[in-house]
Formats: sequence, structure tokens, C-alpha cells
Amino acid sequence: MLLTMGGPPRLLCCLFLALSLAAAARAATRRHEWEISYQFTHSDCVRKLAVTINGHTPGPTIRATQGDTVVVRVKNSLLTENVAIHWHGIRQIGTPWADGTEGVTQCPILPGDVFTYTFVVDRPGTYMYHAHYGMQRSAGLNGLIVVAAAPGAEPFRYDGEHAVLLNDWWHKSTYEQAAGLAAVPIGWVGEPQTLLINGRGRFVNCSSMAPGACNATHPECATQVFAVVPGKTYRFRIASVTSLSALNFEIEGHQMTVVEADGHYVKPFVVKNLNIYSGETYSVLIRADQNPNRNYWLASNVVSRKPGTATGTAILSYYGGRSSPRRPPPTTPPTGPAWDDTAYRFRQSVATVAHPAHVDPPPPRADRTILLLNTQNKIDGRIKWALNSVSFTLPHTPYLVAMKSGLLGAFDQRPPPETYAHQGYDIYAVQRNTSATTSDALYRLAFGSVVDVVLQNANMLDANKSETHPWHLHGHDFWVLGYGIGRFDPAVHPASYNLKDPILKNTVAVHPYGWTALRFKADNPGVWAFHCHIEAHFFMGMGVVFEEGVERVAELPKEIMGCGKTKGGGH
Repeated sequence: MLLTMGGPPRLLCCLFLALSLAAAARAATRRHEWEISYQFTHSDCVRKLAVTINGHTPGPTIRATQGDTVVVRVKNSLLTENVAIHWHGIRQIGTPWADGTEGVTQCPILPGDVFTYTFVVDRPGTYMYHAHYGMQRSAGLNGLIVVAAAPGAEPFRYDGEHAVLLNDWWHKSTYEQAAGLAAVPIGWVGEPQTLLINGRGRFVNCSSMAPGACNATHPECATQVFAVVPGKTYRFRIASVTSLSALNFEIEGHQMTVVEADGHYVKPFVVKNLNIYSGETYSVLIRADQNPNRNYWLASNVVSRKPGTATGTAILSYYGGRSSPRRPPPTTPPTGPAWDDTAYRFRQSVATVAHPAHVDPPPPRADRTILLLNTQNKIDGRIKWALNSVSFTLPHTPYLVAMKSGLLGAFDQRPPPETYAHQGYDIYAVQRNTSATTSDALYRLAFGSVVDVVLQNANMLDANKSETHPWHLHGHDFWVLGYGIGRFDPAVHPASYNLKDPILKNTVAVHPYGWTALRFKADNPGVWAFHCHIEAHFFMGMGVVFEEGVERVAELPKEIMGCGKTKGGGH
């Protein structure tokens, strides 16, 4: 019919077709072959078994351009342990089974088996990947994903870039940590022994260990060096894959301009140091404008918890300067702000809004509001975390598989609670919460609906204690509408929401005794986890799951099945 209507429609049709073909021609397929195995490593100079990718931790950085397809063929050579890998920040539009969340979107990869993840990176930015089976992330299975934008598409310029992966590191195995968390009384994981930068650090008590246990000269724990050319501007892509620690990151003597958060452009603001929580990514710009004849520290420090770990360090070195690249700077490493300065960290959260030229305004109102009270509880003598008095457990049959196969008996069909008695709840008091239970029920969202989630932090089982919790949503980005300290009031606080230029993120902090309000569209067919990104906290029940439009999901690959009620291929 267009051909009979004259020139303009036909021209527009041809132009659209040409642009589509050009975009398809530019898109590439990035293939990776990975073998997951245990290897002895010396990440902080201490010999330890780590889960590695092709023998290394962190794993290789995945580099792609917006629109590319990433194919990762994973062979599990752990012999006695399953594997699942989550591509953190990648929305998996059309490929929900590739989200890599054991118990939610797939059965784990069994020892000796091979599974191929295939997905499109549809948005530029800085992301990460990590294990999503048990507490395996803290054993070393993690790395970066860098998705480049089309030339000239970014609202800032730079001459070069560096990638910085921040992590915390324990000498105990994840098996020991998990067993302690499930014990009565609890055996807490404790503070990490070392903070790593790009998988390298130095255990401060190396000399006190048994002979051969710690080698301070091992090349795997040699300090990471970042080289810069005087006068040039550099983009530092910073990601935190920590299992417990909230961190403060600083490049000594250099101001940082924040320009990206979780793959979205930020209204630029300048910081001396950057607060970054587990699961978050940022890009900052620095100008190499300091004295080139000396080196400078990159420093990572614990905040929000009383530190029990030494500063993590790396070195910034100028090309052409008189200082050897690996020579320690003449100063002591920066220690960052006070660990308990919540107001300082709160201000950074509020300052992070969308770039004026890249504002994606949220829907003006929500169709549904879920108010989640985050508490610490005791259930059958074990310390758990709970949302509205429900501590989350994973089912043996992944939700996505169960729902597509009609296996409704695979998980609790009763809807979890959407609110709590907020008007009478004192978030600063130690609550008994004797009614807490465990459940694997999920929230069913109307496809295409707009959902508000308000996360409320409260006091823990110990008096005068509340922690920061970084919450991560799979399969979506959400608008961060607001933060507050104190008890959220649904009759008052929504009037203060930022509907003008809220930042879109996939991970956000809920501050001590505070609340954070999020809004997202339930428009990505699938089943998606939403949980605290602290490894021990999710293990202890701090999470929920959302289902939306699962009937729209294409036929599932058989490779994601084989556990729970799908064992042996039965439905």
C-alpha cells in the first residue's frame, strides 16, 4: 500500500530499512571460551584455592560495542560444585534464561557440563559478571563487562581509559562461610582479610603466617599500576564486586568527575572520593595534571562498617616522570572519610541524577506500590534477614522453568506480603519479630505495569545497629525517586519524589535507618531476582522475586533444565 501513496512514505520506509541494515551490519558477535576451575592463587600474597576462569581471577574483561551479541561457552571443571554466572546490569531482553541466576532463571551447570550463554548488550556502559550460585562470587568468579558507545554518542570526552575492579577477600573458603551462617549460634563471616584492586592486594600480616603460606614477592599480588600521560584526561571505569564491604575509593591528589552510574549518564559532579556499594559501577574522569615526578595512591577503604581491613591500594604513575612505576608514593595511603559518616554518603546518593541531555522521565505515577521492611530475625534459632517478616529461600526448580512448564507445585503459590504495619513500627528499636517465616513465594506483576518499591531499613537484632544494604534488580533498570533517613510515610514522602531527572540504576543503597524509593516498568517478560548484593545477606534470606509476562517468553532451551521437578526431563 505504501507504494501507491506517493514519495514520502516510500522514502521513509526505505530510510528505516537502510538504517536497520546498517545497525545490523555494525553489530558483531563476541565469542568467549571459559573453563571454570579451582586453582591456587596468591591474590593477596596468601596461597588460597580460588574459583578461576581459564586459570585466573578476576576473569577476562568482556569488551563489546552497543548492539553486539556476546556468546560465552562455559565448561564447569569444578568436579564437585555447580556453577551459574550472572551478567550483572545486562537486561537480557528476550533471553531471560541467560540471566544466570540459579533457582530463578536456570538450573546450575553441573560438574563436567558445558552451557553457552548468548545475549545482546543493548546499552553502552560499565557492567560486571559474577557467580550466582551459593556464595561462589566471593571465591573469585567475577570480572568486568565494558560496552562501548557509538563514536560521538557520549556527552563527555577523554583521551584514554582504565578499568578498576574492587573486591574484598577472605582466606576462609565459601563452604566454611556458608556453614557458619547456617549454624546455631551463627558463625559470622567476619571482616575481609584484604581489599583487592583488579584482583591484587597485600595481606598486612603476611609475616605472621606459617612458612610458605604467604609470599609477599609473588607476582600475582604485585601492586597494580595505572599509567597516565601528563595533561591527558582519563576515564576510570570503577566496579565493586565486593561480597560484604561498602567502599570509598580515592585517587590521591586528583579530583574525580562522576559521569556514569550503572550504564547511565550522570549530571557531572566532582568528588574527592567516591562511595561505591557492592554491585554498583561508576565512570569518573580525572585530569593528569599533578607533579609527574612522583607516584600517587589509588585507595579503597571500608565505610558503613567499622573497618577491620587495611586500605586496598594501587599506584597511579605518570609516563615520562622520574619515579619508577612500581615505586610506592612518598605519602601514606588515604584513609577516606569517617566510616560511620552516613550523611556524607547520603549526600552523594542524592547528588546522583540524570545528565540533562539524557533524562528518561519516569511515569508520573505507579500502578502498584510494594513497601518492604528489611529486618533481622531469628527463625528456628538461626539468624535470618527478612522482608515483611518473610525470609527468602530459593526453590529447587527454577521459577522460570516451573512457570513455563506449568509446575505450580514447585514453589509457594501464596502471594508474599506487600506492606507492613508501618505506622506503628519503630525502626530504631530492637524488634522481636517472632512471626517471621521462610518462603519461596514470588510477586506477580501485571505486564507493562508501573511498580514502586520502597525499601525500609531498620534496627538489627543488636541495639543501635543498622547497616547499608545495596539492592540489585535483575532484568531492569529502575528510577531512583528518593532517599530518606527515618521511617517512610506513604502519605507524606511520595510528594518529595524526584520525577524531573532521577537517575536510572540497577543497584542502589539503602542507608542505615533509611529508606530508598524505586520505580520501574514491568515490561521485560521473565522472572527476576531483586536482592541485597551482600553475599551473606542474600544467603540469609534478604531478597524477593518478581514475575512479569512469563507467558510471553519464548520456548526455553532444554540446557537450563535438569534439576528439581525437571530432573530427568520430566514435567
